[in-house]
Amino acid sequence: MTTKQLYNQIQQKKSFLCVGLDVDLNKIPQHLLTTEDPIFEFNKAIIDATHDLCVSYKPNTAFYEAYGLKGWQSLEKTINYINENYPDIFTIADAKRGDIGNTSTMYAKAFLEDLNFDSVTVAPYMGKDSVEPFLAFENKHTILLALTSNEGAFDFQTQQVNDKPMYQTVLETSKTWKKSENLMYVVGATKAEYFKEIRNIVPDSFLLVPGVGAQGGSLEDVCKFGMNKQVGLLINSSRGIIYASNQKDFAEAARNEALKLQRAMAIILEQN
Repeated sequence: MTTKQLYNQIQQKKSFLCVGLDVDLNKIPQHLLTTEDPIFEFNKAIIDATHDLCVSYKPNTAFYEAYGLKGWQSLEKTINYINENYPDIFTIADAKRGDIGNTSTMYAKAFLEDLNFDSVTVAPYMGKDSVEPFLAFENKHTILLALTSNEGAFDFQTQQVNDKPMYQTVLETSKTWKKSENLMYVVGATKAEYFKEIRNIVPDSFLLVPGVGAQGGSLEDVCKFGMNKQVGLLINSSRGIIYASNQKDFAEAARNEALKLQRAMAIILEQN
């Protein structure tokens, strides 16, 4: 999927919402546990209930890998279901990979070719040759961890390197890599005060923004400092939507929470 196609979806749906599909069997409705594939059945219901309100789905692969082969099969069924039924949705494999070149190539093939995700999250710590193999795929996107929403982000990401914070060095350096036009970046909503500086470095890139809702990030602040001419934001919400209820009405409850965010986004889009 191209960024132009993604922007078209944002315009049509008046939404830049990304729904995180982070499925924990201890949190889903009990009646689903009797089905053949509880994870997929949960995801399918959430997707069917929210697909018209969001432009992206983001399964965090850890929540699937933790269940071994069955979990991986659930992930495969989930991405296939989205691609077959809602092909205009932008899909993100939140895998946070990144290794030496030949290994990164295999990671990229696994998520972008075999599973056919539109994008994958990648850690930049090992540098250019660990990221460029992901960037080589046509009409696919690499979402680089830049400034994350967790407490430990301050351990390294904001430390001074050559008189600037490390995350700024990551952003600036990544722009010099082959096919850097295929890059997007993870920037946590809890770091809203940093968005203005980030936009000075990557004015045109899409930013994947976790941390709105359960982690305390402000949608309005993120949009004020982070939005560009093509919106350029994917606001992720996981727990606040998918676990709005653990009863049989879970899909309806998820839709209601997604609708609240979509309506807030529609207002912001009208004002910009």
